[in-house]
Amino acid sequence: MQADVFRLSTLLPLLVPAVLIQVGLMAWALVVLFRSDAAPKHLPRWGWVFIILFVNLAGPIAFLLFGKSDDA
Repeated sequence: MQADVFRLSTLLPLLVPAVLIQVGLMAWALVVLFRSDAAPKHLPRWGWVFIILFVNLAGPIAFLLFGKSDDA
């Protein structure tokens, strides 16, 4: 059994891009949410903030696909 499979140094090259993508999508979705004058679809603005921040990866994607108003 290989013990170094579970070492952080082995997993770090995989985790760094995933974290950068997650943070980038969250930032992009929040900027789109707050720069738009139109109300977002399906939920109030505060509801989308919680989804974007607390539903990893799927939250920002869900907002960008389903929550943006047509004017944004």
